Amino acid sequence: MWKDDATCYQALRARDARFDGQFFVGVTSTGIYCRPICGARPVKRENCRFFPSAAAAEAEGFRPCLRCRPELAPGHASVDAGRRLARTAANLIEDGALAEARLDGLAARLRTSDRHLRRVFAAEFGVSPVAYAQTQRLLLAKRLLTDTALPVTEIAMAAGFGSLRRFNALFRARYRMQPRDLRKTPEAAARTELVFELAYRPPYAWVPQLEFLHSHRSDGVEAVTGKRYVRTVAIRRERDTHRGWIAVARHARRDTLQVTLSASLARVVPEVLGRVKHVFDLACRPDEIERHLGSLAAGTPGLRVPGAFDGFEMAVRAVIGQQITVAAARTLTGRLAAAFGEPVATPFGALTHAFPTPECLAAAGSDELGRLGIIRARQRAIRALAEACASGELLLAPGVDIERTLEHLRGLPGIGDWTAHYIALRALAWPDAFPHTDHALMKVLGETAPRRVLELAEPWRPWRAYAAMHLWHAATAANGDARAQK
Repeated sequence: MWKDDATCYQALRARDARFDGQFFVGVTSTGIYCRPICGARPVKRENCRFFPSAAAAEAEGFRPCLRCRPELAPGHASVDAGRRLARTAANLIEDGALAEARLDGLAARLRTSDRHLRRVFAAEFGVSPVAYAQTQRLLLAKRLLTDTALPVTEIAMAAGFGSLRRFNALFRARYRMQPRDLRKTPEAAARTELVFELAYRPPYAWVPQLEFLHSHRSDGVEAVTGKRYVRTVAIRRERDTHRGWIAVARHARRDTLQVTLSASLARVVPEVLGRVKHVFDLACRPDEIERHLGSLAAGTPGLRVPGAFDGFEMAVRAVIGQQITVAAARTLTGRLAAAFGEPVATPFGALTHAFPTPECLAAAGSDELGRLGIIRARQRAIRALAEACASGELLLAPGVDIERTLEHLRGLPGIGDWTAHYIALRALAWPDAFPHTDHALMKVLGETAPRRVLELAEPWRPWRAYAAMHLWHAATAANGDARAQK
């Protein structure tokens, strides 16, 4: 995946966590090797050597950094299998996987035993998975106490505590205060909305972000109204599905996004906020990326890569959109949501349904899909994709093994290189994804050969996904100018 040292150095300068585990850097002046996210002082280019694995760095005589701990890096070090398992479990716990403290279910999802999971988790974090989940519940409760007017009883339930008494006792023991001591306002009746703020690094090209999300929306599921993005939400936790809506707008005075959730989503706040961060690419370092892309990015500073709120939903839309216009894909996806998705009550007229689940579309018949206008080849691709996601064989979310997931996607009927890379770009948050066979990219680059497009994109590594966004934005602007001249 890494072809030259210059590419690695750009990723190192950005300290972008999305590249963690993809390579290691040996510093010749110290004899130490680090992860690309190490917080040590920036290293001069001439003092860097780059390696595909920790073992390769050590074979050249470098010793591991005690600060960033290369043994914790995901993905490459074979000695790190237990630690990778523990970190994956921790990420899932933070997303609410242990909301009901069922460790055996989490272990089964990770294809291991609960005994082994407890052992590697304790070795990595010094506590059991259940204790780690307890801390996450307390931190969520603290945030809800500070940022909302929900009654304390509802907050205890939303954070995953079985009783108010248990919540109060643990809160006092950990934080040496009563829950009510954190209230900014007197406790009131339950509100119909929850409001949070998520920070980003400026600049942020907000209008182009909304324009892309608007043109690539699934009708009935998401919309752009004014200067805010709204959508329906359906998140499954254990046996319950929490449905509601969100609205996201840029704050007028601060470098934050204001995220409003329906109160029905109180019990899945971490999951919702995590997905919002992904949709709006809040991990982006625009200064480093634009410095690397140079003139390509100069016209639209702060342009982000729009992520996916739900990877399966986005992948289905990508399949439907093969070889048809963006508008036609939007229409067909809207029909699919209306036919198979669950209705969701919202205050927005444009939002009516949640997107169908993988299980639902895996069971859909050809006649049902055909009546919506979806051709047979796309029907097969959608069902195969749904079956893979429903079975757990395929996970379409940030943090997965990129090469393995791309290979799995290409092995499904009807999914080629363009679709796989587009899914990687939006659903997997892979910053170097580049659908080089895209017609619009070839047109704006003035090329007809995909091989030449890849050659032209080589200097943009490791942020070719951002390069693609700038090229698409330029193509859209050019089409708009052409229409205006007519």
